[in-house]
Amino acid sequence: MTQSKNYKWIVVGLLWVVALLNYLDRQMLSTLKPVMQIDIAELQTAENFGRLMAIFLWIYGFMSPIAGLIADKTNKKWLIVISLFIWSGVTLIMGYAQTFDQLYWLRAIMGVSEAFYIPAGLSLIADFHTSKTRSLAVGVHLSGLYVGQALGGFGATIAQQFSWNGTFLFFGLVGMIYSFVLVFFLDVPKKEVITPTSSQSARASVPIFQVFSILLSNVSFWIILLIFTVPSLPGWGVKNWLPTLYSESLGIEMAKAGPIATITNAMSSLVGVIIGGIISDKWLEKNMRGRVFVSALGLGLTIPALFLIAYGSSLFHIVLATFCFGFGFGMFDTNNMPILCQFVDSKYRSTAYGTMNLMGISAGAIVTTFLGKSVDDGNLKQDFAMMALVVLVALIIQLLFLRPKVKNYSDAA
Repeated sequence: MTQSKNYKWIVVGLLWVVALLNYLDRQMLSTLKPVMQIDIAELQTAENFGRLMAIFLWIYGFMSPIAGLIADKTNKKWLIVISLFIWSGVTLIMGYAQTFDQLYWLRAIMGVSEAFYIPAGLSLIADFHTSKTRSLAVGVHLSGLYVGQALGGFGATIAQQFSWNGTFLFFGLVGMIYSFVLVFFLDVPKKEVITPTSSQSARASVPIFQVFSILLSNVSFWIILLIFTVPSLPGWGVKNWLPTLYSESLGIEMAKAGPIATITNAMSSLVGVIIGGIISDKWLEKNMRGRVFVSALGLGLTIPALFLIAYGSSLFHIVLATFCFGFGFGMFDTNNMPILCQFVDSKYRSTAYGTMNLMGISAGAIVTTFLGKSVDDGNLKQDFAMMALVVLVALIIQLLFLRPKVKNYSDAA
């Protein structure tokens, strides 16, 4: 089947489901909190709940470069299968948790196992797709993350029918079963197959620390790292604090503000990754900086959106601004791996993206804490608007200094 002309899209379809489960399993906890705290009293305090969310983020972030390095040196198929099976198993076991400590350590294990997916999954898609379809393929895959994020918001609704324990058990079992589907249908390009003689290949001959040395000696990678990290500040800020801003600005209950904010941002991002991917692939055929320009256009849309989100005076204004932000962020997001492919050899892409993930997650953890203090101080609107200025700096740097010379670095190497 791997020889089929359309198999590269079958890979995207197979991994789309994995991406959905990746975000769904991690997001459910936030919406299940109200029903879980009835059985687990420690969840009644915001501090303890914050600890559960933080342990996942920090471990996920710091494991990402290691996960990427392993993906570059092993068979990505089996890494994805094992990663999905473990985090789904953890999700299932969470249905049996009876104490806060049990949940805490399960979230930690989930952070480790989920960290292995994104670097391997995006790199595998990049291996199958040439520059003509790479951005669209990544965009279609990322849409699975956004759908999972949106569906995660309905965790409490499902729990009303089946209990929070049953919700974790069901989705954990679904993921474990799907991992066996991947065993039979997911494959890697022939050049990716690791054989007993692979120690003779360039991939295996590069020592671990030298991989990071190669990446960090690449000036363009530093620029990409900066451009990826800075927009992560408003990206995570919107994801974690937009419902609160909706509630405070419009005076509506969180029960209404949460779904409106989450679904608007997720669905607009989904549209953005698809349209941004299509435009990027076509623009690249005419201009080597096509992907950079589409990414920059997306970032440009988030700047006025952040101001309007902060100071909009009506539901229409803020929802419109949220759609604009999500759409622009989607255009930006879908081009990160394809742009990376123009500057980094395929042997190091998973490691490179894992390092980017570390920086993006760290930025998310920092801004989440910062905006939490802003809520207490009454400065949430002002600080949302200030993030627009930071993104503007990243946009200027991107346009001035990110100048790819090839469509795919590995072809020119």
